[in-house]
Amino acid sequence: MTSLNRPGRALALAFALGLPAAALSISALPASALAAGPFASLSGYWTGAGTITMKNGTSERIRCRATYAVNDAGNALNQSLRCASDSYRLEIAGNIQVNNGAVTGDWSEQTRHARGVISGGATNSAILARVDGAGFSAGLDVRFKGAQQSISIRPTGGSDVTDVAITLRKG
Repeated sequence: MTSLNRPGRALALAFALGLPAAALSISALPASALAAGPFASLSGYWTGAGTITMKNGTSERIRCRATYAVNDAGNALNQSLRCASDSYRLEIAGNIQVNNGAVTGDWSEQTRHARGVISGGATNSAILARVDGAGFSAGLDVRFKGAQQSISIRPTGGSDVTDVAITLRKG
């Protein structure tokens, strides 16, 4: 396992987009990692694509790359996620922990100077959470299986984005 000081790449929590919407995904855990915590297999680099849908109904293809650093217990991670479309860009950093299935943490979005908290739940195949910050809230749904993650972020107000859907692959 990698320590939190060593970067790993993965979709980390698009949830923490702090933007109107974003999509997130995470990779599935091998059976040996289940006892280590739900984030154990996420460490590393991830790349992928998806769509971002705007309030006016238009949508664009978005390209993403992520890095995850996971602690040895697999129950805490630092994430860096960068995504861009032709007209939209986001840079999210997140720190999350899971304790008895409860997820807590914080996030920041550099291009919009936004930050906030993350709360919700996690299993060995999903994270269902909420991200909140000043003037921004979004639901976050991350599903992971093997070396693939799918992320869905749906802002609930005050954003020009209504939905972000991303699929990431490890490697």
